[in-house]
Amino acid sequence: MTVDLGFAEKCEPWRLESRFFPSKIGGKPAWLDLKNIPGEKDLHCEYCKEPCIFLCQIYAPCEDSDDAFHRTIFVFVCKKSECCRTNKNGNLKVFRSQLPKINEFYPAEPPVEQSDWRTDINVNQWVKTCYICGILAPNHCSKCKNINYCCRAHQIYHWKNGHKETCNVNKELPVHSATANNKFLFPEHEIVIEREEVRNDDDSNDLNREEEEMKKYEEMIQKNEAGTLQNEDIQNELLNVANQVEDETFSKFQSTIDEYPDQIIRYNKGQQILYISAETKVNKIPKCAECNGERQFEFQIMPQLLNFLNLEDPIKCIDWGILVVFTCTKSCTPKNGYSVEYVWKQDIIENNSATAS
Repeated sequence: MTVDLGFAEKCEPWRLESRFFPSKIGGKPAWLDLKNIPGEKDLHCEYCKEPCIFLCQIYAPCEDSDDAFHRTIFVFVCKKSECCRTNKNGNLKVFRSQLPKINEFYPAEPPVEQSDWRTDINVNQWVKTCYICGILAPNHCSKCKNINYCCRAHQIYHWKNGHKETCNVNKELPVHSATANNKFLFPEHEIVIEREEVRNDDDSNDLNREEEEMKKYEEMIQKNEAGTLQNEDIQNELLNVANQVEDETFSKFQSTIDEYPDQIIRYNKGQQILYISAETKVNKIPKCAECNGERQFEFQIMPQLLNFLNLEDPIKCIDWGILVVFTCTKSCTPKNGYSVEYVWKQDIIENNSATAS
């Protein structure tokens, strides 16, 4: 079964705007439905109650559904390390939005890949968005009344990081252009999709070879011959093999991504999850909140994505093994622009965390 892989690449910022239906990480969301966007209450972290910020989005139309000619999945995360709890998903939010080919926001013809094409297609032509994070913003600065915010926490952040000096002085940059120098957000990258090439059976026997080496090593220990190994590198290699054999799921994960170690997304709708550990696999997927139908696996976010987020403290920061996104099997039409979908977070078990990084 083929899998679509996502890789992070830098590109011109204008290519990541809503009018071009991008897949991207970081910056502000490139909303699909430009009028009915989520707000603070939709996005609040279950632990600190502040809004989660945009992590990534995947443009994934449904070819067999006229109502999902355009379709995007949005993922948000709370940046606070204390809200990132082992194998818990309360700091994560996922939304699905979709539109028919004929809709009130976009022309029926494909977009023209030019920076000046239809710049009027912008969320801020429809609603007010938060200057800091880009979600629905019902509040504004009481002094200048020019800048909008989704919550008081983001207003305070902006006041301490620039707005105090510019409030009531000159008109600030329009909201949609405030992404480039916004250190509150994750850096922007385009997600480029490539098809994974399936390896030959002869290339997939690494685990069997590792198990054979492990058996040899165990026999040497029983015969008290392990100490006769003079080559320290060989000993270290055998110890690494021992750790991997303890968790065959992790070994399969490692061998699968070896061909494409920089992959940040594995898109494999309706197929199997590539788990990173045999422990805490997802066992109960909530039904769709819109239609009460079943959900299915659509894609997973890999730990390599963390390398592109410019996290200040590599120890005390958000982390995950994999993030697994489940969506409505029928891709039912959202009643209010965006449907809440389900995400499961699986963390790396302690003895393998160093290997995965």
